[in-house]
Amino acid sequence: MKKNLFFFLLLHQVAFAQPLQLLPENPHYFSYQGKPTVIVGSGEHYGALMNLDFDFENYLNAIHKDGLNTTRLFMGAYYELPGAFGIEKNTLAPKPDKLLLPWTKVNDKFDLNNWNEAYFTRLAALMQQAQKLGIIVEITLFSSYYGAGWAYHPFNGNNNSNDTPTNLVHSKVNTLENGNILVFQEKYVKKLVAVLNVFDNFYFEIQNEPWADSKDALLVWNDYIQAEDLKISGNNWRNMLEVPSAASQAWHQKVADWIIETEKGLPKRHLISHNISNFKQPITNNNPNISIFTFHYAHPEVVAMNYEINKPIGFNETGFAGRSDATYRRQAWRFMMSGGSLFNHLDYSYTVDSETGTDTTNNAPGGGSPALRQQFNVLKKVLAQFDLKTLHPEKDFLGHIEGAFAYSMRDATKFVVYLEPLSEKLVLVRLKLPKGTYQLTWMNAITGETVKKERLKTVSTIKNPLLLTSPANLDEKVLLLERQ
Repeated sequence: MKKNLFFFLLLHQVAFAQPLQLLPENPHYFSYQGKPTVIVGSGEHYGALMNLDFDFENYLNAIHKDGLNTTRLFMGAYYELPGAFGIEKNTLAPKPDKLLLPWTKVNDKFDLNNWNEAYFTRLAALMQQAQKLGIIVEITLFSSYYGAGWAYHPFNGNNNSNDTPTNLVHSKVNTLENGNILVFQEKYVKKLVAVLNVFDNFYFEIQNEPWADSKDALLVWNDYIQAEDLKISGNNWRNMLEVPSAASQAWHQKVADWIIETEKGLPKRHLISHNISNFKQPITNNNPNISIFTFHYAHPEVVAMNYEINKPIGFNETGFAGRSDATYRRQAWRFMMSGGSLFNHLDYSYTVDSETGTDTTNNAPGGGSPALRQQFNVLKKVLAQFDLKTLHPEKDFLGHIEGAFAYSMRDATKFVVYLEPLSEKLVLVRLKLPKGTYQLTWMNAITGETVKKERLKTVSTIKNPLLLTSPANLDEKVLLLERQ
């Protein structure tokens, strides 16, 4: 009897638990397990599932121990070969005999009609562990192939026994003009949607960097350099905004339809994300089936640019900006304090045999360290102090700031300002607060340490703002004000 009751309660819990969803009162943020949630993480290079040498259990435990709550996972429609992009230790590039994909392989050819059960067993174990620890997983279904990645992929007819095209250019693969590859892409998506439906702790991202293979336009940031000149000199993508093609957008719509169609016959509905561009872009494809919009190397102003869409804006890949912790810490604060809802640093200190993120020798185009992850946790804890149902970017209560860049937000009763000082001099902050009594706290944004606390009464106005002086030094600072 007790055993039957246990299984009844377990099934009841699975059936009625709520997956990650948008926060109804403020859909710029998330709700998970009934609690308003922001997503902040620092994760490995997306190969935790496919790389059998990678101990995902230790990795997920490390994320949880650091107080963070997300990781990004590539599912098999893209992987890399050892040495790709010059990265010495790359979790997305397993040794050939340690690569785990969704399809079986016979006589050196993949059969796209037959599933690899070992893959799905490992996937279930990874997702169970992540869900147990409250870690949100971005399920990235597809990726651009960056040219070289297409030649060895199972969808390429040279590598399977299913007669898919052998001479298709890589820019056509993730479009509707890919021959019978579309049939196998649909099978792959629907299989993953069905297998994952039991879990609450994830959202789907359709494709990583769709602009990299199939683009319609280039916008050059430097007006003195033209796009064609940049191409001749090596296509310096960091000076250009690449816009995905119309063919890519149509294919994205089809993949979203597959997800929604499959979930109609299943107990749970999960959010779908669209990776828009590098840097910033006004979103033009606000498909109602898409709930999250993500950017790589995101500029903080991309949030304000798209805030009225009323959906979460995410920054889900960092990098190519050196190895300094300060660079990525500041990127995270700027973005989340602009109203972003999701931040995930690409952390190259996670490698095979260093699944707790302590590798300091990796030759990679980015950074990562235990110290940086603790700094991200400080940001996450600060945001957790606010009522996400009413939290929003707000500048009206700020006057002129002397000596620092400032980013500010507020909820119904609390105000927060993030300051990046320009020198060791005192930063002067002018506030135009509603009349009342406030608890004021100065905090070190790097360590989370409280530097100063006081109560103050204010009758500040636009003409007579309240003038505050910060503690002196170059460390980034957080000013918290709570109305009593």
